Amino acid sequence: MAPGSAAALARTKVEDLAAFAADARWEMLSPAAQSALKIRILDALGCALGALGAPPVRAVRELTLALGGNPLVTLIGGGKSAPDRAAFLNGAAVRYLDFNDAYLAPHETCHPSDNVAPVLAAAEYAQQSGRDLLTALAVAYQVQCRLSDVAPVRGKGFDHTVQGVYASAAGAARAMGLSAAKTAQAIAIAGTANNALRVTRTGALSHWKGLAYPHAAMNAVHAVLLAQSGITGPREVFEGNKGLEQAITGPFELDWAREDLDRVTQTITKLYNAEIHAQSAIEGLLTLRRETKVPADALSSITVDIFDVAFHIIGGGEEGGKTRVQRKEEADHSLPYMLAAAYLDGGLLPAQYAEERITRSDVQDLLRRVEVRAAQNYSARFPQEMACRVTLHTRDGQSYTIEQRDYLGFTTRPFTWEDGVGKFRRLARTVAPDRVHAIVDTVAHLEEHRVSDLTSLLADVRIPEEE
Repeated sequence: MAPGSAAALARTKVEDLAAFAADARWEMLSPAAQSALKIRILDALGCALGALGAPPVRAVRELTLALGGNPLVTLIGGGKSAPDRAAFLNGAAVRYLDFNDAYLAPHETCHPSDNVAPVLAAAEYAQQSGRDLLTALAVAYQVQCRLSDVAPVRGKGFDHTVQGVYASAAGAARAMGLSAAKTAQAIAIAGTANNALRVTRTGALSHWKGLAYPHAAMNAVHAVLLAQSGITGPREVFEGNKGLEQAITGPFELDWAREDLDRVTQTITKLYNAEIHAQSAIEGLLTLRRETKVPADALSSITVDIFDVAFHIIGGGEEGGKTRVQRKEEADHSLPYMLAAAYLDGGLLPAQYAEERITRSDVQDLLRRVEVRAAQNYSARFPQEMACRVTLHTRDGQSYTIEQRDYLGFTTRPFTWEDGVGKFRRLARTVAPDRVHAIVDTVAHLEEHRVSDLTSLLADVRIPEEE
């Protein structure tokens, strides 16, 4: 072996990661991880089915069908396209409602089920089994969550899709059965090329908030296809000159040889159709509403004391503008809007994000009377807790307070399979009951099925008529 040859060089960080992904096996999944993955697949698919009629998802579908592509992978709602394009459209559907799962790291928040669409597309393309799909998705979850733990980017002005694209590439490569060497090339290509700006989620929010991860995931699947065809990428994408560590994150260490596939069990699901950091406050508010029975027009104000991450992202802190709400993308990242709508309507589901609901005077008036404050004592308990205090103030001088430390769906009170099925049925209300039952049953026993058994069911669902 010639000195200085590529084979003689020490293995790089991306090659260590690739070995972890390529070596992952079904037998490595604990029963808890298997159960959690199935709940999150069902959750993600419910979000997708609930979003099929949304204008941005329709627009992406129309573009996908207009551009064409070999009909190799199923589009949820009908049709087929190339794997990368299917990953984009299906991912757009999963993400649009902002109702899918999340992972809370000390300085980063991400939505690991954004990886369902790219991993599903890669697994269907490779004609894989349900066991392969679950294993590959566990890889994607592990990679995104662990990178979020040790290499946060939000504070540097970058989006969580930066870590996500490494996860999508690793999961898709495992789903397609690539070797460790080609997996490394795929991850390197995807990671080098996709470093997205945090402006996606600040200021006046746009459709891109819901499309940024699907776009990164599409690029990750394309990178996997390129690597499969022999294209190479920078083998020092992490630690090299002008690599990720030097350019964005700073140095970090992860020993992939010591990682398992259980990080999915530390992710959390959403009970309410709201940004993840709002969940405990909404549960507390609705509890107060139910117990006090104070009419909305009797409220003078609502005060929320909450951990600083929530204050800065959805409460009007660093990212500002949370009382100027005119569209869906702004509403589901505004704690004042979400609390006002939940109090007025008794819940928070996709219906609360219709334009005619957002712009109605009752919610616009109440949201301006919601005060959000950062509380250091709650901040110190995050992310182990999502602690907050919600207080209702009435026009006659009364006040009612509740304190929360978590919510149904958090790690301390995780969704059961029955919880997941209930949410799926609510989101899939336009789908025929027999089709809903078949999807639920297939996901419940996914390790006994081929991936095509699931995707064929997803192809045959009706897209709601455009209003």
